[in-house]
Amino acid sequence: MDRQRRWIAGSYWTLTIVLLAIGAFLVVRAPIDETMGPIQKLIYLHLPVAVNTFLSSLVVCIASVGYLAVRRQRWDDLAQAAAAVTVLNGTVLLLTGMCWGKVAWNLWWTWSPRLTFSLILWVLYLAYLAVRRRIESPERRAQVSAVYGVVAFLDVPLLYLAVKLLPDVHPTQSGLIPAMYPALWTWFVAITMLTGGLIAARFSLARLPTFRWEKEPSTPTLPPAAGLTG
Repeated sequence: MDRQRRWIAGSYWTLTIVLLAIGAFLVVRAPIDETMGPIQKLIYLHLPVAVNTFLSSLVVCIASVGYLAVRRQRWDDLAQAAAAVTVLNGTVLLLTGMCWGKVAWNLWWTWSPRLTFSLILWVLYLAYLAVRRRIESPERRAQVSAVYGVVAFLDVPLLYLAVKLLPDVHPTQSGLIPAMYPALWTWFVAITMLTGGLIAARFSLARLPTFRWEKEPSTPTLPPAAGLTG
């Protein structure tokens, strides 16, 4: 069974790396946007990372609900793993957006609704990981984190509504031409596989009996009972 799992994991990561390499090649070969220039090619990374930020936060929410329903540690481990990947994806999302905005608006940042809610989402899951490290009791940590994980996900529909209902300087259309779609869809598959693989890898580490991401409560060392020492 262990050999089979290693083979599946190795094949999965090999395919992911191959897709990333193919995606990079397609991005180089893709046409350059006449308006934005080469910086426009960030969209091939920006859009897939944005979608996977929402997907990984959805995994946190589902795992949190799972823990609250059955109180099994594996659900808490899954939520923690997905939250870490959400922060990673959110970081890439914000950085690529800032680089694009510097060229498009000559600003690294603007407090538009979409950017603001994206930043809030990143901060929420960064705080989720920080809160976990502050709680030593595994049971209380899992319970608090589960409630937090459900509430934090509310920012995702708020972000969606902000995009649909509020005026925003952020473009609502990708502006891609058909020749650009092969690179975009390759990156979508590659980033989705990378996100799933990272969640699975971190979850597997958390399930190891000798490995914990957060510290466990220390057991005080009691002095030997009187009369038992030589």
